[in-house]
Amino acid sequence: MTRIALYTGSFDPLTNGHVDVIESAAGLCDELIVAIGAHPGKTPLFSLEERVKLIEEACHDFLAARLCKLSVRAFSGLAVDAARAAGARWLVRGLRDCGDFDYEMQMAGMNAAMAPEIKTVFFAASPPVRHITATLVRQIAGMGGDVSSFVPGAVARALSAKRQA
Repeated sequence: MTRIALYTGSFDPLTNGHVDVIESAAGLCDELIVAIGAHPGKTPLFSLEERVKLIEEACHDFLAARLCKLSVRAFSGLAVDAARAAGARWLVRGLRDCGDFDYEMQMAGMNAAMAPEIKTVFFAASPPVRHITATLVRQIAGMGGDVSSFVPGAVARALSAKRQA
């Protein structure tokens, strides 16, 4: 039986914090699905196609080395519905601080009420990436700042190209 986990987010852009969670989750499952949420009220910096490509480029090789298959796809609606559709046993979430903890515990409780067969698994962010948020990365990059220590190389290059366009 393949052990499948689903990690949801906007990944706009993928950060080293996301990669840290992805690396941690690779030890839990045979297949990790990174599910990019489509939110109609938001206008992302990167298109869905760009985010899929960046995630695959940044994560495929190290997950393959850990014998964990990577799938990247979009979803809309509830994360538990996406997890059920994918056959996932776990929802993966990252925690940076107490604010994340409170919010994620509420979400885990609601998800458990809707889908008790799907468990939420939390991974604490490693200290070197705990401060990184995609929002701050977008802001710093938008003002011409160096984000290379906060994102994978491919993402830093893509952010630079967006700024120059």
